[in-house]
Amino acid sequence: MNLLEISQTIRKVRQSQGMTVEQLAQKSGFSKGFISQVENFRQSPSLKALARIAEALGIQVSSLFAGEEELDVKYTFGKLDEGVKVQRNDGDRFGISYSALAYRHIGRKMDPFIIEYTPASPRDFMSHDTEEFFVLLAGELVYYLYDDQHPHLMHAGDTLYLRSGVPHRVELAEKCNYAKGLAVFTEPDLKVM
Repeated sequence: MNLLEISQTIRKVRQSQGMTVEQLAQKSGFSKGFISQVENFRQSPSLKALARIAEALGIQVSSLFAGEEELDVKYTFGKLDEGVKVQRNDGDRFGISYSALAYRHIGRKMDPFIIEYTPASPRDFMSHDTEEFFVLLAGELVYYLYDDQHPHLMHAGDTLYLRSGVPHRVELAEKCNYAKGLAVFTEPDLKVM
């Protein structure tokens, strides 16, 4: 494999994890410009630099030298507490933080997140072009679907399957200061059978 293929592999893995160039730069300790130059084959990184980039991507450095067919990973182990914090839908502003769980899995068809809720201003209704499965792990949430007229109180252990395009919003239940859930989003074009 040549350096052009390595640079494209770095980009492909980064994008498959939903990671920006800036996030990869921060995680690897390099500048955004350096990462961009590596991905665009304008900079020939040392093996030591490739090792730092691979570590930031959560893969073995040898994976950067693998062919396309070897990047078709069949499984990836992980832990709930090893998710990577990501910015999603202005979550911080609304007391919601997201941790991506399967970000290392290349070519995934689902995106699982641990979502933590803390007191903040309520969010407006939103919808997305993916289907979602949600399970509340701790705390209590009020889930609103379509409008504010029909709230549903969720307790730890409750689940929700949500089709794409359904307007919804979530807020902490009264007297609850923290909640935690697991949400799994499908790819926008994935048809679930």
